Amino acid sequence: MAVPAAASVRDANRYRPPRVTGLVDLLDEQVRERPYARALVVTGERVQLSYRALAALADEVAARLGGAGLGRGDAVGLICANSAEFVVALLGAARAGLVTAPLDPALPESQLSARLTALGARAALLDTSASGRGVVLPVPAWSLRVDVSVAGTAAVELEPGVCDRTQVQGAAGELSERDALVLFTAGTTDRAKMVPLTHANVAASLRTICATYELGPDDATVAVMPFFHGHGLFAALLSSLASGGCVLLPERGRFSAGTFWDDMQAVDATWFTAVPAVHEILLERSEREYPGPQAPPLKFVRSCSAPLNTATQRALERTFGAPLLSAYGMTESSHQATSEPLPQRGALRQGSVGRPTGVAVRVVDRGGRSCAAGVEGEVWVQGPTVARGYLADGDESARTFVDGWLRTGDLGALDEDGYLSLTGRIKNLINRGGEKISPEHVEDILAGCPGVAEAAVFAVPDAVYGQRVGAAVVVREPDGVEREEILRYCRDHLAAFEVPDRLELVTALPYTAKGGLDRKAVQARYAP
Repeated sequence: MAVPAAASVRDANRYRPPRVTGLVDLLDEQVRERPYARALVVTGERVQLSYRALAALADEVAARLGGAGLGRGDAVGLICANSAEFVVALLGAARAGLVTAPLDPALPESQLSARLTALGARAALLDTSASGRGVVLPVPAWSLRVDVSVAGTAAVELEPGVCDRTQVQGAAGELSERDALVLFTAGTTDRAKMVPLTHANVAASLRTICATYELGPDDATVAVMPFFHGHGLFAALLSSLASGGCVLLPERGRFSAGTFWDDMQAVDATWFTAVPAVHEILLERSEREYPGPQAPPLKFVRSCSAPLNTATQRALERTFGAPLLSAYGMTESSHQATSEPLPQRGALRQGSVGRPTGVAVRVVDRGGRSCAAGVEGEVWVQGPTVARGYLADGDESARTFVDGWLRTGDLGALDEDGYLSLTGRIKNLINRGGEKISPEHVEDILAGCPGVAEAAVFAVPDAVYGQRVGAAVVVREPDGVEREEILRYCRDHLAAFEVPDRLELVTALPYTAKGGLDRKAVQARYAP
């Protein structure tokens, strides 16, 4: 595809990797060299907050937390939307030597309490929206507020109490001041795993992301994905701050399709990253809302955290006039493990999630032997971004982390040039009379059917075959495409055993807070 002038080849000498060792010194280079450059754009008035002002707020929070009896290596929860409070609390806690566990503020009180207890957090920091809910937590809950004036001056309100120094409970006993974050994997309270990431893990991830996309002080983005997961935290927020760029935090701290393009124009955004579900929304609304020539010229658009079908990818590139780069990552690898390169740095390959970025990637068979090029197997990842294991779960750590390799549970294949293509999740495979079927593959085919907006494929219990293939399909127009037309398309593009035996037309599909398809909810809703 043609690349717009704004995305043309940069002078390679202009790119300089960020000099960071973790969250503690994330802002230091920018404060020294560009103190008054904008770091964040916040509030409904889109007020700019400079690197110098942001660092001062973080230092103030660090001092107050240090005076509350918290020790270096202690864990604290962070329950905030994508707000200035989140950023200031995260960086302030890091500067105080604490380990921060971001939590989804939409979780019910029982799940927030269970995660804080399992972690052994000493306290929790809340922004005004979270504290206003009146949740009762098993640890001290301290309300944090950041006020930013139109002139760009800022002040922080935080009155922490004093933590007693009782013996550490929960998983926090496994942490030290080398650790920066504890992220919870997607899942219910009893299934979510705690992933400790060191400052070294964080720094390696940020250097890799910045290098992959050549991010620098001229770049800006809008925070689409939530910061309590790796996608929004590493790819949008921290990589932008490490590289000297700018992040606009939408009003009320969450993505809004209705204001997205206004936000992009307000910050002169050069890129953004999102899950496929968000890309689908933006594409569907583009005829009414995409500003066309008035839109900021984009260097690239990034997609991660779930498979993006090729039809949507091509449509997005045509609409936004920028290359769409698919990436692949997981919490246990500090987010990104592979990505398609910028067009001037390599070829874009449909259906691929790119080449390894800062890590080694293997595809192995069931015996742990490396597969030949083009042969499907489990994807394994090794490198400086990979976590050491899970907290308080030695058995699961032993199964997932093997001789320094992370067993991702994803199925895929590497081609001769090292590009990775994903074919599904091992645990999602449908076994229809011995035939193993990837739901993700069938979903990709369904999404290519004219008139289909999105699809979810699931296993239907069957007395004869064990499982059959079911599909829930969302169509773009209520009367646009019939069920039999979709099945005919499937018969033309799928093996006979892959064609859905049950197909339901639905108005919407359930999604997780992370933005991925909620397969458990799909199974419960449509499989019985």
